[in-house]
Amino acid sequence: MKTSALITVGLTGVYTTSQAFAFTASSVNNAAHVGSTSRVFSATVPDNDLFQEDENYPTESELPKYSQSIPFLARPKELKMELAGDVGFDPLGLAKNRELLFEYREAEIKHSRLAMLAAIGWPASELYDVKVANLFNKAPILDATDRVPSLFNGGMDKISPVYWGFVLGLTAAIDLYGVSRARSVVGYTPGDLGFDPLGLYPPVDDQEGRMKMQLAEIKHGRLSMIAVIAFTVQEFISGEGIIDETPLFFKPIEVLENILEEVANTTV
Repeated sequence: MKTSALITVGLTGVYTTSQAFAFTASSVNNAAHVGSTSRVFSATVPDNDLFQEDENYPTESELPKYSQSIPFLARPKELKMELAGDVGFDPLGLAKNRELLFEYREAEIKHSRLAMLAAIGWPASELYDVKVANLFNKAPILDATDRVPSLFNGGMDKISPVYWGFVLGLTAAIDLYGVSRARSVVGYTPGDLGFDPLGLYPPVDDQEGRMKMQLAEIKHGRLSMIAVIAFTVQEFISGEGIIDETPLFFKPIEVLENILEEVANTTV
């Protein structure tokens, strides 16, 4: 049962390391003025290959010939290092033009944010579902092996249809709001909903700071998407909740207490 956990941790570690080198190689100063978005939002995408005339931005001739993520392959034509996290990775050639490029970036941002929420919510539900359910005199939704409901684990029927209706309604409202912003905001950046209640996003005159923030979000989002898939596969294969199979990550204090207790008992 522990094998799948080790594989999951190993793959995540390899991914994190490779992304760290790849993203470090991509300078945050390589952001060109986007000023466009996907055709879904009926926004205008520049039909030329010119970058903003500024010494801080790369010209077409200064762009790398080869992909930074796959050095032996040529850099995809539409990946010009103008978006945070762009390291020339498009082995299937999906971004055939700028419209598709911005469509895929918009989709990537949405999936990244959802995955980050899921990466926190999945283990949190396994840790606290029983306690919260008992507090409100409700039946826990976890199964006998502490696994959350999912397509592979089953148990989706335990979730109230009211909850699904609320989620779908909220999702539709957020998506419509995003479409509205894409159509009305000049220089719209994919995923920019204008939501920053803590004021963490740098001002418009700090483009380098903005790119760093965007880069951090996309890196965490990509890792979260892999993590959620790993959670799903790991629980399906092992038949055990991730918090029980890898307690060191989710219950470190309890694990440490057990280790110290075992050490104390062996020395007595």
